Amino acid sequence: MNIVFRQFFDEESCTLTYLLADPLNGEAVLIDTVREHVGRYQVLLEEMNLRLAWLLETHVHADHVTGASALRELTGAKTVTGERAGASCADVKANDGTTVVFGNEVIRVIPTPGHTPGCVTYRWRDRLFTGDALLIGGCGRTDFQGGDPGALYDSITRRLFTLHDEMLVYPGHNYEGKRVSSIGQERTTNPRLAGKSREEFIEIMNKLTLPPPRRIGEAVPANLRCGRKEGTIDVHAA
Repeated sequence: MNIVFRQFFDEESCTLTYLLADPLNGEAVLIDTVREHVGRYQVLLEEMNLRLAWLLETHVHADHVTGASALRELTGAKTVTGERAGASCADVKANDGTTVVFGNEVIRVIPTPGHTPGCVTYRWRDRLFTGDALLIGGCGRTDFQGGDPGALYDSITRRLFTLHDEMLVYPGHNYEGKRVSSIGQERTTNPRLAGKSREEFIEIMNKLTLPPPRRIGEAVPANLRCGRKEGTIDVHAA
């Protein structure tokens, strides 16, 4: 495949960020950026002679602040969130069937609510960027931000697990150093989902006792502003 693909890792939040680009015309996409790494992304884009066209968010994150606003100001790239994410700052509010085009490449949006109501998965070629909906050996929690374990089960089993086994899964986080999985692997081995009924999954999720994300009070309000710092003016606002 004649493509550009890079994966970044933020050690503090264990966030995985993705760079995709069409090498023929140099248009690039970043998925789930982290504000502290804006300079790093810029340097790489310049070194590879790429032009950032799109900034995609899988959902409104609770554990880190996105770099979308800063990168939009620096590059003119457009931002994309799920239609139900609640981020009015986004240039595109994506729903089922929305496409994002960069060069000769197309990303298709699959709504996958459950971790939050506005979660979406991005499908590109043989890859899924699942955010916190489907993780490697797990899934996103459902105990805050309007989470719904039944909706998450439906999103994973009806939208993602119906895809072919070889489809690659690139999650929004991993806490064990794992970077990629596949639909076949998650369908058959994911301990929260493999062989579990909807009712069993809901029970598992409702019994989780996890501490809140350390930066939730800062991150959620900031990410509803696309990462823009409070008190600054969004020149892209309508």
